[in-house]
This record gives sequence, C-alpha cells and structure tokens, in this order.
Amino acid sequence: MKKVFELDFRGRKLVVEHGELAKQATGAVLVRYGDTVVLSTVVVSKNANILSDFFPLMVLYQEKLYSVGKIPGGFIKREGRPTENATLAARMIDRPMRPLFPENFRNEVQVVNTILSVDQDNSPEMTALFGSSLATSISKIPFDGPIAAVKVGRVNGEFIINPTKEQSEISDIDLTVAGTKEAINMVESSAAEVAEEDMLEALMFGHEAIKELIEFEEQIISEIGEEKMEYEVLDIPETLKQEIREYAGEKLNQAFHIKDKLESYAAIDQIKEETISKYETMDLEENELKELLTKVKLVLEEIEYEIFRNIVVKEKVRADGRAMDEIRPLSTDIDLLPRTHGSALFTRGQTQSLSVVTLGALGEHQILDGLTIEDEKRFMLHYNFPQFSVGETGRYGAPGRREVGHGALGEKALLRVIPSEEEFPYTIRVVSEILESNGSSSQASICAGCMALMAAGVPIKAPVAGIAMGLITDHDDYTILTDIQGMEDHLGDMDFKVAGTRNGICALQMDIKIKGITKEILKEALEQAKKARMQILDVIQEQIKEPRTEVSKYAPKTMTFMIDPNKIKDVIGRGGEMITKIILEASHVNAVTDINAVKVDLEDDGRVIIYHSDQEIIDTTASMIQDVVREVEDGKVYTGKVVKVEDFGCFVELWPGCEGLVHVSHLSKERVEKASDVVKVGDEIVVKSLGFDKRGRLNLSRKEAMK
Repeated sequence: MKKVFELDFRGRKLVVEHGELAKQATGAVLVRYGDTVVLSTVVVSKNANILSDFFPLMVLYQEKLYSVGKIPGGFIKREGRPTENATLAARMIDRPMRPLFPENFRNEVQVVNTILSVDQDNSPEMTALFGSSLATSISKIPFDGPIAAVKVGRVNGEFIINPTKEQSEISDIDLTVAGTKEAINMVESSAAEVAEEDMLEALMFGHEAIKELIEFEEQIISEIGEEKMEYEVLDIPETLKQEIREYAGEKLNQAFHIKDKLESYAAIDQIKEETISKYETMDLEENELKELLTKVKLVLEEIEYEIFRNIVVKEKVRADGRAMDEIRPLSTDIDLLPRTHGSALFTRGQTQSLSVVTLGALGEHQILDGLTIEDEKRFMLHYNFPQFSVGETGRYGAPGRREVGHGALGEKALLRVIPSEEEFPYTIRVVSEILESNGSSSQASICAGCMALMAAGVPIKAPVAGIAMGLITDHDDYTILTDIQGMEDHLGDMDFKVAGTRNGICALQMDIKIKGITKEILKEALEQAKKARMQILDVIQEQIKEPRTEVSKYAPKTMTFMIDPNKIKDVIGRGGEMITKIILEASHVNAVTDINAVKVDLEDDGRVIIYHSDQEIIDTTASMIQDVVREVEDGKVYTGKVVKVEDFGCFVELWPGCEGLVHVSHLSKERVEKASDVVKVGDEIVVKSLGFDKRGRLNLSRKEAMK
C-alpha cells in the first residue's frame, strides 16, 4: 500500500513515497525534491561471506539523460559508462554511509539511485543521498543511521541551505556536508579563499539543517521501518586472541616503531606471515583451516589497530618520529620536461607528484554529456596512480573511482585561482603522475599542479597548497596529526584534506571511519592545517614566486579580437570553405588537421581567438580574417588587383573575399571600347567605391579615383 510523507524543508517541498515502486527490493523509496525525482533502492544478499576481509558495499548513481530532456551523444544513443559527475556522486553517498554498517557485517549490499527527473535548482545528489539513507534505514539491513546531507552556499555574507543554480553561481562557498543527528561525518567543498572560521561556521550551519532532515527520516522509519535482520558473524575465541597476542604482539610493536615506510611494512608483513604459517600446518579439514586462518588474520589486524593507537595517543609518538604537527621533508623542482608547456615535481616525504600542464585552444575544451546545464569544461586536472608508486604490481587501465575522486579534488582547489577565459583564452589541462606514495598524493598533486601552472605562464590569482590531516581516537582521548602517511590513514579515524592560498580555503574534503566528529575537533584540525599550508606555500614560492609572464615557446601563442557577430558566417564560408582556405594559406599546410595548422576559435559574441606557436602565422591569419569582415566605405579610394577581364569591364579584388566591378565606362576619362585595351589580369589599379547596387554588387570606378 502506497504511503506518502511530506516535509516543508526550508521553503521547498520534500516528498517521500513508499510501497508503489520497486517492491521486490529490500528497501525502496521515491523521493521528490521540487521537480527532482530519484528512486533509491537497496538490496542485501541472503548469505554472508564471513571469511571475507571487507564489507561488500556497492553504491550506484545512475544518470538518465531523459531526466533533463536530453538524448545521449555519440553513435550508441544510450547511457553507458558513468560520467565523472555520476562517479563522484556515488562516492559522495558511499563515504558517509559505509562507516555506519556493523564492522562484522559481510552480506553484500547494493544501493542504487536512479535519477528520473532533474530540476537544476534542487540537487539530485542530495536527494539521492537522502533516499539512500532512508531506503536502508527502513529496510531489515543493520545500519546505524539515518544520515542526511545538504549543500551550503554563501551570498552577500548570508549562508543558504541548498542554494539554487543562480545563487550557486555567485556564492563564494560550495559546501556539501553530511552527517548523523549527533555529528558530521563527511565534507566536500570548494571555496573562494574563505577563512577557516567562516568555513567552520558554514559546516555547523549545514549540520543544523541535517538534523531537520534526519528528524523527518526518523518519523518515516518509526511508521514503516522493518525489524533488523539477524546476520552471520565469525566468532573468534578469546583463547585464540590471547595466543596470537603473546606470539606476535611485541614483535609487531617493534616493527611499528621502524621509521622507514618500506622497512616497517616489510617487518610487519614478515611477522604476520610467520604467525599465519604457524597455523597453516595444523591438521584440519580444508574449510576449517580456511576459517581458522581468516580468524588469525583478523586478530592480527586488531592487534595492529591497538598498537598504532597506543603509540600515537598514549606515547604521543608517530611511526616516523615526527611531532604531531610536523610536515615531512619537502623538495620541489620545475622545468623537468623540456618540451611540455609546464612541469613541476613536488616531494613530501615518500609521496611524490610530477605534474604537467598543457595549454590548448578554447575549442579543445572537454564536452560534458550529463545532467547539468554546463556542457563544457576548459580546466581539467587528471590524476594517475600507477602501482609502481607503492612498489607493487597491479591493474593498469581506465582510472578507477579513487583516481577520479582525487583528480576532482585537485581540480576544485586550483579552479578557484584559474584566470577567466577573457584573461587567458586557453583550455588548460594538468596531469598529476604519482611516482611515489605514502599518504595524501592528492594534496601533493595540488602543490605540484600549482607550480606547473606558474611555470607554464598561467596567470593564477595566487599559489595554492594542500595538506592532509588525520585523527586518532581512543575513547574520549584524541590526537590530530598533520601530514598523515599511509599507515596513519589506513589505521586512523579521519582523512581531512585542506587546500588553499595564504588568504583562505579553496577546497576541503573529509572522510571518517567513526560515527562523526565534533566542532572542537574540526576547529583544531582547520587551525593546524592552516599552519602547515603556510609552510608549504613558503617552499613553493621559494622555487617559483609567481607565474611567468610568457608561455613556453612550445605552447601556442594567442591573439584575440572582436568582429561583428553577423560576419562570423562570412569567415566560415559555405561549408567551411573560407575558414579552411584561411587556415591552409596562412599556415602553409595541406590539411587543417596538420599539427602545424593554425587554430581559430570563433565565439558567438564575435570574439576571434587565434592560436599558433609562430607569431607571424597568427598575424597573417588575423589579417586574412579582418579582410573578410572589412566593409567597403562609399566614396573611399582603394588599391586593388584585377582578377578577371571582360569586354564590359573588369573585376577588381580589394582584399580576399571582396570584389567589385569597374564598368568599361569607368575605366578611363577617355572612351574605352574594351576593358582589355586598358587593363589585364594581375594589374594593380586605384579605384573609388560607388557603393552597392540593388542586387548587392559592389561598383567601382577607376575614372573617379583618377580625379
């Protein structure tokens, strides 16, 4: 039986429908937020793989282009691989939900959000997150929710919950915050160099709105929520735990105190292998032995977790001996690659990013085929994480969710300082190649990317640096760590990334493995991150203080000028004939696809942007385009070339694309029988414009010009 629940949320109607659609799913709700409609479903497998070492959760965000009245591009004309936005939206839902499932739960769970209708003023991502939480909470699946999320903007100093598209365009904060009723547990933000105290205020403002949504969810759960299922767990005897602790505990403790990452990891792995091999020789059935070895591995993980916490929180010592707020050694370099448009290397401890900048014509922007109004992107940051960066073998292929997410975070941080199209008419691509990794390679990408942009001559507004903060809790005690490395990320409770300029924050991302964190912890982490950011900016600006005034000699030079928008069609010509002719003649090439061909962008507002590494070719191209759009002035005298001679007169080209007729009666002061008696093809003659006749033909006079 269909049930409908309604909430007036900050002036907009939020409607939940249950019991009509997707009734075979474990949990399903249809959520309407304005005209945005999302079907959120969740399904749990009947059986658990209790010998697995991870919880198999899959979150999908399925963009349907019919939701915005679009037909997919390309030849296939149907939705295929998820767009970057869909991948990021799925990650954003996964991140706050995952920590709230029981740690020992091993039944596979799939959360699927199908985007059915999109109103650009009402975020489908926020709607899908709300629906995912609610569908899971009303189902039999054990889940320590509900959760909710909102977007926070700031316009004219006033915070706004879930800003409209128009408000978002003028907002200096684009913050997504998720959490439970008690605390925040996920943050994603970009900002226009916003102060730490303002960002903290925005986070708390968002959490107050989240509480309203959770209260609405709780009302629905109390009415239609199911009793939670019993699930199979792996029971580990205390005697086995004690036995393993006595054998491996002290050895692991010593291995954790080794400062070098690879040496420490190798020692830990060796101790674990020795411990496991001790039980591998036991005379048991195959299934019994497999179960026992799984238990041994889980106990070893538990011991690792406890030792790490004790070292950091109780001993106040980090694995590599640093102070809690100390950054690892930093080094920088630029111009490593002679033929690229800009390159930089940033190394922090055992994390290293080589970032490379490429400048292209505006026409080389990325075309977006998604649910948003935006259909193109001129600034891109792509992140690559090869397996050799951590000394391992592994899969190579298309970027995974993690790589897409890290690239998007770096892009957010640097986008706020990228010059406008008018200031710098280029498409800009930054690629971060992670060559070595031991914690926070995404922030290293921001630092290296910033230096590469300055080295490439991109006039960024200010240098940007990023740092990753960590949190280790032990009951009520906690420690915040600056510049976390791999082990501190893996065994810690928080990964809190902050990037910005000297003036403020440009990007923020937080993921936690506990239920949430308090305002006090957030405040302390932001202040500690600011101190670290300033230290990194000092190192960056010691290497390159500001953007170079010129782009690389291998980068395309550019010229921009305006023409009458109505003349664009003349520059293009029938079937592109005129613009093709201009490109071929100016570049001295045989095909417009030639790598040496000049590039010309014609914008709807009449802007002409020309790109080439040779300034002379740019000047020639500009002159040819200006000739096409030039207009003949009545009564003005011009020098032109005779291009065709007939008995009744001759045709004279004033400039390419502009020809007029000199009638035989206007060739000379004296009577002329045939035009060929006076002129021949190739002659340069002086003529005066007599204007256009009713048929649009230009009439010229040599006789009048001679006066």
